[in-house]
Amino acid sequence: MPEDLDVEKRIIRAELRERRKNMSALEREQATAGITSNLQDLVTRSEAGSISAYLSMPDEPNTRPFVNWAEERGIRVLFPVSREDGLLDWTVGEEHEEVEGPVGAPEAVGELLGPMAINDVDLIIVPAAAIDRTGVRLGWGRGYFDKTLGSMEKCPPVYAVVFDGELLESLPQEIHDQPVNGVVTPTRVFEF
Repeated sequence: MPEDLDVEKRIIRAELRERRKNMSALEREQATAGITSNLQDLVTRSEAGSISAYLSMPDEPNTRPFVNWAEERGIRVLFPVSREDGLLDWTVGEEHEEVEGPVGAPEAVGELLGPMAINDVDLIIVPAAAIDRTGVRLGWGRGYFDKTLGSMEKCPPVYAVVFDGELLESLPQEIHDQPVNGVVTPTRVFEF
């Protein structure tokens, strides 16, 4: 990896982490309501019967109300489970039990379905630090989602979830960075 791109990405991630830490409880509550509504609209419009989603960390946009909504409607939700080899496994989770994964993110507990289970979903929802206006996704630096998306033969639409100020004009991009089809923020769904 070119050193200057790595440094540039680290600087952007640090700024975004700090911004997220400084959000007020009211800002988070309003963002959660908007993101939940926009994700519901996206899933309804796409008529998705099966999706992959993630359990958000405390500083991330809150995906839990959306996940609960999807499960209440009988939509099958696959959750990522980090593997030591850098790939993702998948589970539908059991009774919303969670453990801390190897990178500190919450992960659902349940029967592991294997890395290929993602191939059967209609829509993929991923975390991100930021997205640019061409669909370049800046993750948190572990590469789990880039590896998964890059290995899929037939990838369904992929949408990242970020706060409004994290949809940027441009981001540094490397060859392994996988683009997304759209982004969901508290105020809109933006498609590329």
